[in-house]
Amino acid sequence: MRIAMISEHASPLAALGGVDAGGQNTHVAELAAALAAEGHELRVYTRRDSPDLPTVVPMGERIDVVHVPAGPASVLPKDELLPHMGAFAEWMAADWQDFAPTVAHAHFWMSGLAAVTAARRYPVPVVQTYHALGSVKKRHQGTADTSPRHRVGYERQLGRVVDQVIVQCQDELRELVLLGVPRARTTLVPSGVNVERFRKDGPAAARSERQRILSVGRLVPRKGFEELITALPEVPGAELVIAGGPDPARLALDDYAQRLLHLAKQCRVDDRVRLLGAVPSHEMPDWYRSADVVAATPWYEPFGLTPLEAMACGVPVVATAVGGLTDTVVDGVTGDLVPPHDPRGLGQALRRLLTDRNRRLSYAAAAVDRAVHAYAWPQIATRMSAVYASVASIPAVVA
Repeated sequence: MRIAMISEHASPLAALGGVDAGGQNTHVAELAAALAAEGHELRVYTRRDSPDLPTVVPMGERIDVVHVPAGPASVLPKDELLPHMGAFAEWMAADWQDFAPTVAHAHFWMSGLAAVTAARRYPVPVVQTYHALGSVKKRHQGTADTSPRHRVGYERQLGRVVDQVIVQCQDELRELVLLGVPRARTTLVPSGVNVERFRKDGPAAARSERQRILSVGRLVPRKGFEELITALPEVPGAELVIAGGPDPARLALDDYAQRLLHLAKQCRVDDRVRLLGAVPSHEMPDWYRSADVVAATPWYEPFGLTPLEAMACGVPVVATAVGGLTDTVVDGVTGDLVPPHDPRGLGQALRRLLTDRNRRLSYAAAAVDRAVHAYAWPQIATRMSAVYASVASIPAVVA
């Protein structure tokens, strides 16, 4: 099949850790690679955000990343991209005349708008993955939510007009049904993990004699880093290492990074908190393997790749019981789930796990098994290919 993959703000070529660069970028890159390995041909359409970018950049065998001229060729926050989706769709539809896609797969709601609009000029079935829902974001962020005014309405309507909606976890499915998206239009296909890169055996980042808690994510409040620092006094002797955010050289200029360090000082744990800033993706497996436990403590999380990467590296996870984390982390088997916004409960769960080596070993073994057998990208790509074949009325290939 020829697959047009649309990811308007999240380029698979982008460096991770920025305000709008995270799990979706990784998901699109890994899914594209896994689909290409099955023999499919892909074009990944993302908005040009620099005048220096070539129109087409090869990304491995059978994958091209296409930089679509829509709006200024400069970096814009994703919440300001909606007015440019018409131009995005028009340019993409013209490109489809040559590429002739079998199916279009839109990632994020604005990509869905562009795909559905382009499909009016070049008819092609459209598959939609939201990655995050406006209704959930508004519920948790309230007046701090900067999403375009009619985002929830657009998401509801997209769910009714696309050929299939890919949901990544049970929590997202429940939310979409409440929005009025027909259950029959949805298929559950989670995100995946690269088990060749993230694996138990391999080098580990240097560490001291202290037990290490690792947390990974963009430096934004909803990731729960403040609660994690507040919980640290409950875990005497352990160090907390946070990977993510701006380049290490710019941490001193980052307001939220400094806020976290100030909180650590207030909690008298500043000697046990370390901010790494942005970490090159190829170094992340080493950091996971250096940890005794990985803490994923967001207030809400549409899916969350960090627990899967940790599990594939054989590290138990303590996570908040929100969103996709309740699917990936099996409470009492691969890790422990705790309520969000509960530093005391979080601290107790971390302390209990760090003082019980046998439990950590048991969790680690189960975590690797679950990551490899339920979430490896080749399996996820095969399930996605079956969805594409279904909406395109192509007989699925049975291995």
